[in-house]
Amino acid sequence: MTLLINEARLWQSLMSLADIGGTPKGGVCRLALTDLDRQGRDLVIGWAREAGMSVTIDQIGNVFMRRPGRRADLPPIMTGSHIDTQPTGGKFDGNYGVLAGLEVVRTLNDHGIETEAPIEVAFWTNEEGSRFVPVMMGSGVFAKAFSLETAYAAQDTEGKTVRDELARIGYIGDEVPGEHPVGAYFEAHIEQGPVLEDHGITIGVVEAVLGIRWYDCTVTGMEAHAGPTPMGLRRDALQVATRIMQEVVAVAMRHQPHGRGTVGMVQVHPNSRNVIPGQVKFSMDLRNVSNELLGQMDAEIRAYAAQVAQDSGLTVQVQEVSHYPAVPFEAGCVSAVRQAAQALGYSHMPCVSGAGHDAVYVARLAPAGMIFVPCKDGISHNEIESAEPAHLAAGCNVLLHAMLDRAGVARD
Repeated sequence: MTLLINEARLWQSLMSLADIGGTPKGGVCRLALTDLDRQGRDLVIGWAREAGMSVTIDQIGNVFMRRPGRRADLPPIMTGSHIDTQPTGGKFDGNYGVLAGLEVVRTLNDHGIETEAPIEVAFWTNEEGSRFVPVMMGSGVFAKAFSLETAYAAQDTEGKTVRDELARIGYIGDEVPGEHPVGAYFEAHIEQGPVLEDHGITIGVVEAVLGIRWYDCTVTGMEAHAGPTPMGLRRDALQVATRIMQEVVAVAMRHQPHGRGTVGMVQVHPNSRNVIPGQVKFSMDLRNVSNELLGQMDAEIRAYAAQVAQDSGLTVQVQEVSHYPAVPFEAGCVSAVRQAAQALGYSHMPCVSGAGHDAVYVARLAPAGMIFVPCKDGISHNEIESAEPAHLAAGCNVLLHAMLDRAGVARD
């Protein structure tokens, strides 16, 4: 008999957690380190203890819930995500990964299965970054991407610090972040995009997280009256800027299938109906699956901007403001996910994540992989975020078998 999780129990757990911070439109607002976050944490930890798990909390509030294995000397096979949400978040982003992990443990308990290595379910502090920055804070501190002191000092819009809010809700633990072994890490998540749904596929086998380079581009010309100034004598910053904006998309199109290019912010000065724009500042967001491809895209957009500046005589400045390297997941973890999906008879396809996840940082310390399931219309970070119970169960079943592949089933 094929070992399967309890679909109804997983769904009920998701709905119960969603009640904490539930919104009138059917979403969830449960910001990091608020009283609602404390209630959510308490609920999940209570469920873990009911399932016989021990609980460890580190100094940034990351929570690790352990089901022992036969060999306590082996590092745990871990899964997890986050339970904080966006201000207008949904029921599944992050929450699914945590509760899928809990359902794996409950299923192992139901069937009396002992693993060789321990199984752990983690939830990480302030993944969303909607109240405090940086994003993926808990896993970032865990991976030493930035210091505990930097995270503690972060403030919300009211000047409240992470450290004070962690203390207020009772979630500053004793363990030093990062001093917690991880044998391998799997994260189940809704896709947050439309690809799986568009292809009619149930399981996304995530091979990597796209690298990101963010830029501010400033084009400087000269303001002038829109009426008296002939077209040939204008120094129109907006017309030059739009050429570069279109090249952002063109660069991405040349580097398919995983190239992405977006201009999301534009500031036009003086932004007046009858004044030729004298300066335009806009964002550029380039993404791809490898650092090599991202480097090629970087070189191309810089060369194009320089050529446009020379042709137009206007000043064009391109400043990189952030750079997140691409993260390829470990081949063994990717294979475990793929083989589990195949063995269970689920349609599956290789895919990449265009968004950041805690797995990005954990992958610096241990082999890691991700499992995607479809979400309706690819919508996430929205109160109408939705996913089918059968898809969520499928992803959880894949998680179960991938984790068993790594943890091993104890044999007498």
